[in-house]
Amino acid sequence: MSTEVKTFFDPTTFTLTYIVYDEASKDGVVIDPVLDYDPAASKVEKHSLAKVVDFVKDQDLKIHYILDTHAHADHLTGAAELKKAFPNALIGIGEKIKLVQSKFSEIYNLKDFNINGVQFDRLYKDGEKFNAGSLEIEVIHTPGHTPACVSYHIDQNVFTGDALFMPDYGTGRCDFPMGSAKELYHSIHEKLYKLPDETNVYVGHDYQPNGRALEFKSTIKTNKEKNIHIKAQTTEAEFVEFREKRDATLSPPRLLLPSIQVNIDGGKLPIEEDNGKRYLKIPIGD
Repeated sequence: MSTEVKTFFDPTTFTLTYIVYDEASKDGVVIDPVLDYDPAASKVEKHSLAKVVDFVKDQDLKIHYILDTHAHADHLTGAAELKKAFPNALIGIGEKIKLVQSKFSEIYNLKDFNINGVQFDRLYKDGEKFNAGSLEIEVIHTPGHTPACVSYHIDQNVFTGDALFMPDYGTGRCDFPMGSAKELYHSIHEKLYKLPDETNVYVGHDYQPNGRALEFKSTIKTNKEKNIHIKAQTTEAEFVEFREKRDATLSPPRLLLPSIQVNIDGGKLPIEEDNGKRYLKIPIGD
């Protein structure tokens, strides 16, 4: 099997979307697709998804799964819209999404919202393995950024979402509801850093610190040696103290409030009301 990775970058949200596929069999999956959203105009567009669809068609790929690493707080997932292009693909996410649904259904006062994960085709357990044609995928539960985060281990590659970033940027924040710096430490130190050193790490975002060019791929070995937030020798106490202190200085993501309510629903936009318009619900803080 020859596993290939095609990368797409959305500079507006600094998000990486990946198509992972077998060149021989043409079996593939899409990880963390982006649905473009302009909050000022409250307008949804599909430029990012169109690039994914075009590549899949050009390469004659069969997309088995559309996978999200977690319910993103900084962009709308394109999972539901992408499934319209590939209706046989199944939408998957970690089973702990139910915890996130429960919490945010309270925050948004979504009284009739199902919090059992029924909005997704597949809910994955820690350590679960499944096949997308010739591709074998292992799910690694990597909570901390959110309680539902998972990483996808495919061949010699791991797609870490917001758990582990490029070595010069560190790790994801842990100050969202039910986030935990302690859990993130163990997700990285006791799970991701136990993978073979040569494993390729593909990140969920690249914020291009100090204006450097886009980077999205490193290795487990490089992170263990050089990650600015968590090296192999970093202790839990050191990481938790650093992460919590840093998180206290961060502003909420620009698309936090519109994103979460869509993403806990599998990327489905709100239903049209009697005037033909859709409305997002935004709570007002005290």
